[in-house]
Amino acid sequence: MGSRVNMGVMTPARALNAIHLRQGHPDFLDLPWHLPLEAWNREVCPRLVEVPRGLSRHTVVFVSYGAEIYALKELPMPIGQREYDVLRGLEDRRLPSVTPVGHARVRAPDQPGNEVAILFTQYLSSSLPYRVLFMNKGLERYRERLLDAMASLLVRLHLGGFFWGDCSLSNVLFRRDAGELQAYAVDAETSELHAKLSDGQRELDLMIMEENVTGGLADLAAMEEVELPAVLDVYETAPSIRQRYERLWTEINKEIPISRSESYRIHERIRALNDLGFSVGEVDLVASGDGSQLRMRTIVTDREYHRHQLHNLTGLVAEERQAAMLLNEVRELKATLTRELNRSVPLSVAAFRWLDERFRPTINKFQKDLGAAADEAELYCQVLEHKWFLSEKAKRDVGLDAAIKAYVALRREQPAPALLRSESAPLAALVESTRRLPSA
Repeated sequence: MGSRVNMGVMTPARALNAIHLRQGHPDFLDLPWHLPLEAWNREVCPRLVEVPRGLSRHTVVFVSYGAEIYALKELPMPIGQREYDVLRGLEDRRLPSVTPVGHARVRAPDQPGNEVAILFTQYLSSSLPYRVLFMNKGLERYRERLLDAMASLLVRLHLGGFFWGDCSLSNVLFRRDAGELQAYAVDAETSELHAKLSDGQRELDLMIMEENVTGGLADLAAMEEVELPAVLDVYETAPSIRQRYERLWTEINKEIPISRSESYRIHERIRALNDLGFSVGEVDLVASGDGSQLRMRTIVTDREYHRHQLHNLTGLVAEERQAAMLLNEVRELKATLTRELNRSVPLSVAAFRWLDERFRPTINKFQKDLGAAADEAELYCQVLEHKWFLSEKAKRDVGLDAAIKAYVALRREQPAPALLRSESAPLAALVESTRRLPSA
């Protein structure tokens, strides 16, 4: 192996000692492991790419292999192995977080124990760190959605037995979801997985969240180029997230008294939770003391009810609100076909027709005129929203073709961040704005 000079003393250079990777990903052996991550640049690592990023207490770099982008984070040993295991646990429990790819041990004579860990995660495509939401002028409408997204994320993680220990705006990535936001956990260095969280653990996580979110917004408010909206007050936003969390937590965990003749209320309760996006795994019915009434408690499994339904019907992968919007269009097509054919049409048939006659032709039109889409479902939802806007303005249904044509023209004038990409610049629309951000 080579060597390097440090203050006149010959010491062994950095080198890759061991690497553990999951199937289906690159081996990363062509990366410059003889250098610390903070010394990587395009000259020594041509795979290095710029993507929107938040703040991090550790060095993070991004590399591309074909269409896929990976994040590499340098950590002390054995924190890297531990965080990898926690992220795998989140994935096994179908909780919203980045996907762990592997971890490596790198010889580092200048670090404690002479080694550091490198954590590999797959970059969450079409995602935005909170600072980009506030610094990019095309994303104003999403800033207020951050509160519900954070509250929903914490509820889902806590339901899954995940104690975060460091919930902050910097440790979350956001994806646009049909006018709303979905949030994903990025950092799990201080986290723990349990079968079930106690009320004390949830309370501690909420207290940490409030402190970190207030600090993150205070940092933003101090930046000249950022103007926080009135609804995101530095000191009122975190308590508002907590209030939304507590309302949602109470709603999905409440017990409802029903009489033995009110079995229909079981289905009403399940539908109400489905409308919130939650899938119901079990329903517990427990008799009261005198046996005259039952106490009903529903056990939710995830907040992906519409995602599951859309995927089963079409094979498409979408966010929850995107899926709900697309399913509404499938149901409208089902009603139209039923009326035209004068017979009942299965939802699966309508879904096939919708995919073949509406969704795919729309996406193909965009690919031909503007290039590949990073988030096809969100792009289609924005076309539907634009169609509604044009129809309202014209006082008539302008039709999907006219909406597509108008939206293509709009995107040519004003590219949508993280929606359209090319193979050579996966997230080119956001690179320039993120260069103005403080380095992680």
